[in-house]
Amino acid sequence: MGASGSTGGQSGGGSAHRRTALYAGLAVLLLALAALTVIVSDEEVRQGIEPAATADRTEPDLSGPPQTSADTRRPSGHAALVDNPLYSTGQLVPLPCPAPRLDVHDPASVEKFLDTVTDCLDDAWARQFEEAGIPFDPPKRVYWSEGGTSPCREYPSAAGAFYCRAVESIYIGTSDVVEKWGGTEQSAVYASLLAHEYGHHVQGEAGLLEYYHDQRANEPSRVQANAWTRKSELQANCLAGVFLGAVEATYPLDDEDIDAVLDDAAATADRPDAPAEERTHGTAENSVLWLEHGLKQESPGACNTWAVEDESVLQ
Repeated sequence: MGASGSTGGQSGGGSAHRRTALYAGLAVLLLALAALTVIVSDEEVRQGIEPAATADRTEPDLSGPPQTSADTRRPSGHAALVDNPLYSTGQLVPLPCPAPRLDVHDPASVEKFLDTVTDCLDDAWARQFEEAGIPFDPPKRVYWSEGGTSPCREYPSAAGAFYCRAVESIYIGTSDVVEKWGGTEQSAVYASLLAHEYGHHVQGEAGLLEYYHDQRANEPSRVQANAWTRKSELQANCLAGVFLGAVEATYPLDDEDIDAVLDDAAATADRPDAPAEERTHGTAENSVLWLEHGLKQESPGACNTWAVEDESVLQ
């Protein structure tokens, strides 16, 4: 019994040793496979091979074509102001943009008119940004008939229209804008106003606004900050002129229309007697000058207010 018990004990110990050896062998094999996987993965990374996505990753947005490194790069910093690729894209393509009949006493007619012109602006600038290799999304449109609040300001606003970069939207009061502009029935004036606000969206999409806002905020005085604001506003005037010049034949705009938008540019400029702390839009002469630059040249390259050395045209 004692011998039998001893033999049985030795037999159980041998099985345990064999199991231990087997587990150790499996562990070594698994470690070897893991090491091989790491080596292969490292080699894939070195060769630029993307690892496969796991099931719990966020699904990609398939709503549009895949973006490339060329069209996802938006200019930034000082270069976005003075050497923006948009400046080298040449004249806007003269797209057909026949303006619908405008009844300024009917808010629905005003909204239809603004929508039609904004459609033209969307098409024209989308092509220009594609040429520049800069991504572009059109602005959203908000037409108000009663008061409200945007992330940028409350409305109605003193101007009757404004652009809010925080939500990439153009806000226009369909009745307020007519009232602010004295009830004029000259549709080109409203088209010019809209194209000016759209010009601020163009600035934002081209990467100008972020750097401009930072620089303006760092100025020690309101007067010095206003120098930046005037450059932005005069550039928006010019960009409005670029669009109006491109659609002049199909809108169509006649000499009376052109005179009306130039008169409007002068009327919405800084008052001659305004103190320096309130001079944000430029003199009447300069406001007209930059609008004319755009009208005549029809190219955003005519609108580089940031690189102008003659300060007299920026006052």
